[in-house]
Amino acid sequence: MLVFWRQGLVFLATPKTASTSIETALAPLAAVVVMRPPQLKHTNAQKYQRHVAPFLGDAKGTSFVTTALMREPIDWLGSWYRYRQRPEETPDKSTRTMSFDAFVQAYCQPDQPEYAKVGAQATFLTPDGFRPVDHIFRYETMDQFVRFLEKRLATQIALPKVNVSPQAPISLSPAVEQHLRQVRAADFALYDSLS
Repeated sequence: MLVFWRQGLVFLATPKTASTSIETALAPLAAVVVMRPPQLKHTNAQKYQRHVAPFLGDAKGTSFVTTALMREPIDWLGSWYRYRQRPEETPDKSTRTMSFDAFVQAYCQPDQPEYAKVGAQATFLTPDGFRPVDHIFRYETMDQFVRFLEKRLATQIALPKVNVSPQAPISLSPAVEQHLRQVRAADFALYDSLS
């Protein structure tokens, strides 16, 4: 999470959407930088609205605008799958011995195994009963997000490539993809609504 005090802007770091690259590039411009631990770095919209927004609003006297990225849902899961294939991953979270199909099937279960507990982007960005993120951009159109930030922060931005997941084949069988689209319909609908 990055807080740009003077500009009244907060960047919420959706996991697996280049948040480390964004933080690396923009940390020097931010008044508050939360990069560790992951539970704080990846503060979602609900926790932000419940805990952080009131504090910032009281201190500044005005509310802040929020922004975040969202990745295409299958690609987002593919990034998690590849990330959890790293040699240093703990055995209960490792995906090294399974296919992407098996990982997504586990993700779709009501009682997910540890390696498949990665959350949901729609829940992160637009939680029920709380104000959603104000400006959500598609990860796949990073140039639009960068232009938004450049305008708001009045500076040019070059994002480095940091914390890139290892390469691995990502393909889903039609049946597993159809099931995923049913289970995570809110994620696909939110992504499709972004222009």
